Amino acid sequence: MIPVGQRAARKPFQFRSAAHLLRIEPQRATTVAELLEGLRSCSDASIFEHTFQTLREHHFITEGFSNDFAQWALAACNEARLAEHLAAVDIREFTEIAGLRQRLVSVMDEYVRTHPEAAGRTAFEPFYFAASELFVVPTPYQAHNLEEFASSLEKVSVASIHYHFVDARLRLKLDSNNFSVWLEEALDLGDLAQQIKRIDIYTLTLEGVRQRILEAVQKALNGASGSKEA
Repeated sequence: MIPVGQRAARKPFQFRSAAHLLRIEPQRATTVAELLEGLRSCSDASIFEHTFQTLREHHFITEGFSNDFAQWALAACNEARLAEHLAAVDIREFTEIAGLRQRLVSVMDEYVRTHPEAAGRTAFEPFYFAASELFVVPTPYQAHNLEEFASSLEKVSVASIHYHFVDARLRLKLDSNNFSVWLEEALDLGDLAQQIKRIDIYTLTLEGVRQRILEAVQKALNGASGSKEA
């Protein structure tokens, strides 16, 4: 039997990297009430930008709230309770932007109704809704089996990990990531794919994500995981 690490994939995994060009959207908020209206009308890409894409900065800064709406509510509006409510929205619960938008709007709407005095108070600085244009480039790293995947994953930049693990969630409707899709479809490693899919991008840095993936892959290579998968 061919060891799981050397089993040939049906198709290679091409590691890619990406750069983001931020563009400002039409919506702008100077009050909590205006932020609520902006959340109702902004693009899906903008919701994604201010919740998932901000994890790029979370790689370097592990303090504060990890979505922009909560951060603005605290820093620009001094609404600590609203910030906590927005930060408590668990983005892992959602497999589509519409559901995430609805939850954020629900949190904001309830806060505005119970704290009407805060709704129209002018913030210290405006909130500009934004979204990203994505520019993708291939890297020199390509994996034809699980051993090559692990070796390449150790070498690629965190921008590559962000592209395959975070950006992919919008392209795949928030349901998975490129690594898990490839492991399941090209190597029949469904258990390993699910382990990687469950890695918490909300609390880890991108380097932390890399290490968790490598740990799971190493267990599969050692036969501790994936051994039941032919």
